This record gives sequence, structure tokens and C-alpha cells, in this order.
Amino acid sequence: MHRRDAVPEEPCQCPDCQRFYREHDRLIRENSSLRQQQELNWAALQSFRTLAGRVLEEMQKQYGDGEAPEAPRPAATPATEAGRGTTAANPAAAAEADAIQQAMADLENINAHLFSIEVLMERIFDVRVPDEVEQKFREVAGELAPDPLNADRLRLNRLLHQTPDLPDRS
Repeated sequence: MHRRDAVPEEPCQCPDCQRFYREHDRLIRENSSLRQQQELNWAALQSFRTLAGRVLEEMQKQYGDGEAPEAPRPAATPATEAGRGTTAANPAAAAEADAIQQAMADLENINAHLFSIEVLMERIFDVRVPDEVEQKFREVAGELAPDPLNADRLRLNRLLHQTPDLPDRS
């Protein structure tokens, strides 16, 4: 029986994973204290929320918020249908509109999850440690960063390969 959460024995060598490994190691080397990791994660979370929120706002302006049910429309002429872009005669346009609405719903969910993470992150910022503990962070960072079989690194690698919406670059 194959365990879904089993950590692979060898690190993946695909370009995405190699890029992830380099970034993982760089972030540990360059941000080797608890305080630096707190600040880095807060900044990453805020930048993600800002960007995702702004994209959602722009999409809602362009395509509507997608929450109001469509009112019945009077029979349309070919000119009004062409202006609308989604007709029974144009299933590709309808499919694209559905994909846009689904993406907007997904962005709303992402923003809700990011807000939840932000609330949890605020608790992480409450933690302060003595200088001796910060020094231990720096020592351990030097040991972790070059470790290709680091369990956290491999676990995230596995998640990258199980995410169906990430493009396959092969």
C-alpha cells in the first residue's frame, strides 16, 4: 500500500523542484533568525494578499462580481449577442466566462485563507526568544540549508507535484 504522505527517498530533479530547493536554501541562509523568518513570512503573506486582492478587484470591475443571478433577458438580436460575447452559439465564450467566474471564486477563497493565515501569523509575532535561542537558529540554519533530503523540503516538493493547477513544465 502506497502512503500518500510518505516522504520520497530522493529529491526530485525537475526544474521546478530544483528552483524550489535553491529558494528554500537561500531563504534559510539569508534569514537565519526567528525574527527574520517572522518578518519574511509576514511580508510574503501581505504581498500575496495585496496582489491577490487587487487582481480580484480588477476582475470584478471587468467581469462583475459574479454573485448576482442573471435576470431573464429579452430575446437578443445578433448584434446584442455579439456585444455580450456569451451565447449558445458561442460555447467557447461561455466556457471562458465560466472559467473567469470560477477563477474569481477561487481568488475569493484564497483571500479568505490568507486572512486566516494572517490571524495565525499575528500569534507568531507575539513570540520573542532570548539571544541564545536566536543564535541556535543561526547554527541550525547553516546545517539545514544545504541538506537536499530535509524532510520539510521534500514534503513541499511532494505537494508541488500533487497540485493539479500548477502547470507541468516538462
